[in-house]
Amino acid sequence: MSTQIQNPPSTHFTPTVFTRHNRFLHAFMQDHQAWFCVQDLGRLMGYPLNERLTLKLDPDQRRKVLLRRDGEILDCAVVSESGLFALLVHHFVPENRHLRQWLSHEVIPTMREIHSSPQENHPCLSSMHWAGVTVPLLHWQQQAWVKWRDVPELMHGQRPYPVQGSCR
Repeated sequence: MSTQIQNPPSTHFTPTVFTRHNRFLHAFMQDHQAWFCVQDLGRLMGYPLNERLTLKLDPDQRRKVLLRRDGEILDCAVVSESGLFALLVHHFVPENRHLRQWLSHEVIPTMREIHSSPQENHPCLSSMHWAGVTVPLLHWQQQAWVKWRDVPELMHGQRPYPVQGSCR
């Protein structure tokens, strides 16, 4: 069974790319709803998801779109936010609890913040890719803030700078 591409052939989506454990997740927002690449979710879940496995989802939770990936426009199976959580429940593995938390607490809020209208003096979320790790950032009062728990991950990928001068 083939799923129709639901956007005109000349249009495509340019996703936001998130990184977790050196694996990419391509996601985009359309009409205030987050959509996620099925193939990427499968890699993150450690389970080979494909379009056939998404057929158990409701039609409004799955579709095929044209997605810009690595400079190319590809036909890609995607699932909505509710479809994503349904797949996590259906293909339950205890280790995916951390994946669900990452998606719920970092990826989805970041996507919503990126696509919301900016408000002055309002904290907003984004993410930063540094030393092979993607960490969430909070922008507030013209400063970028990193969660204290993410600092060791950021520092782990960095070499210490040579000390110049003498210590007292």
